Amino acid sequence: MELSGMDVSAQGRSLQEIDHTGIMSRDELVRRLSALAGSENLQVIMRLLADHVGASHFLLARYDLIQEQGLDFIVTSNWPFDLVRRLGSELASGYARSTELEKCFSVLTPSFSLLPEEIVLPDKLSRQYCALTFSVGRTRFSLMLLFSEGTILSQEHLKEVGLLAAYGASFVESVESRTERDFELTERELECLFWIAEGKTSDEIAVILGISRNTINNYITSVMRKTATKTRSEAIAYAVRNNLV
Repeated sequence: MELSGMDVSAQGRSLQEIDHTGIMSRDELVRRLSALAGSENLQVIMRLLADHVGASHFLLARYDLIQEQGLDFIVTSNWPFDLVRRLGSELASGYARSTELEKCFSVLTPSFSLLPEEIVLPDKLSRQYCALTFSVGRTRFSLMLLFSEGTILSQEHLKEVGLLAAYGASFVESVESRTERDFELTERELECLFWIAEGKTSDEIAVILGISRNTINNYITSVMRKTATKTRSEAIAYAVRNNLV
């Protein structure tokens, strides 16, 4: 009898933790996330966060890997695979077009985009998706959410999910460590990056390092390619943000 009473009490408490929209309360969400702490539960964590805002599908991407070949930038997802494969190049292209300043301003700010018209979606899914960008240490992530047509995602819950997604992503193994692309900046490339951050021209850096101006320009071009930046100013901003200089 006592056991039965406990079950009823637990059931009543559980119902109180779900609001009238069918979405669990923030306190209950945090409690569940704490219980799931660990990289092996990352997919479950992202599923809970998607549910919290009323989304049906989630995709967690590492933006520092998004321009690499293949789909290695995807950490975890329940998006339809064909959709992810088709969208990969779109994401890489969009990320490459953004400036470092735009990337900084986008952190924890929900943005909505439309999937390309030629993409075939499962029934009742909206062509619009929501992206939340956040950082864990030096690694930038984006949580992309798909939802049903007619669904309005809770702005309040989206703000919470941006922070909680960073908590979940912090369990990704070696998230704080440098990736290989991180950047395989050579010692010479780092030297050039340091000197352009000091306001030196290619000619001045060539004199300082004792190598030709063309070689300096090649190093700087390589730095911008590896850091996905388009100008020297963006490369400097990237270097400062990632403590490279």
